[in-house]
Amino acid sequence: MEIELQFKMNEKLFLRNPEQSELGRKIIMYSIQMIHKQGFEAFTFKKLAMEIGTTEAGIYRYFENKHRLLIYIVAWYWTWLEYQVAYRTNNIGDPIIKLKMIIKLLATTVEDDLSTRHVDESLLHQIIITEGSKTYLTKRVTEDNKDRLFKPYKDLCGHIANIILECNPDYRFPKSLASTIIEMAHFQNFFMNNLPSLTDFGHEKDENRIIAFLEDLVFKSISAD
Repeated sequence: MEIELQFKMNEKLFLRNPEQSELGRKIIMYSIQMIHKQGFEAFTFKKLAMEIGTTEAGIYRYFENKHRLLIYIVAWYWTWLEYQVAYRTNNIGDPIIKLKMIIKLLATTVEDDLSTRHVDESLLHQIIITEGSKTYLTKRVTEDNKDRLFKPYKDLCGHIANIILECNPDYRFPKSLASTIIEMAHFQNFFMNNLPSLTDFGHEKDENRIIAFLEDLVFKSISAD
């Protein structure tokens, strides 16, 4: 029996829940494919409508604009990733092993999760790396934050911060370190593949070296506090 994952998303992210119709799921699936291929700046609802075979007005019935759609798919990814973190560390007692597992999840290529048919997590992971910061680096960030649009990201950081405190209850900066781990994993991956002189991993392009770097940084920070 196949199990299909579904997550409850913040209703302020959409005008009509895309998970509840075939067209809505197509909007999510094809927007991920197109943003990954073209980039967010070149992506438009007009192009998306042509790709799906619907009208531009039909897409606007689901999302106010393309930025709100980007926030939706990024929030969806953080929700899915927190689920993966919880699932894979649930039966692990040692917090150090838990934290190493999380670092590995953040720093390595994501495989498509077959339990989410309309979402290709491998493509979405690349969007997170290249476009994710565009969700909150805007003039509307305060208003969007009041609407709790970034809650999935905060929840993931909080989850990781709690595991950091399991490793060292006296560590003073667990939330800051948690968000740093996430962002640094993505930046180092991007630099490795696109701006190699900004990393020590550009020649080998080996994700295992990013993992080693993050583990060195994290565990030295925790133990030195």
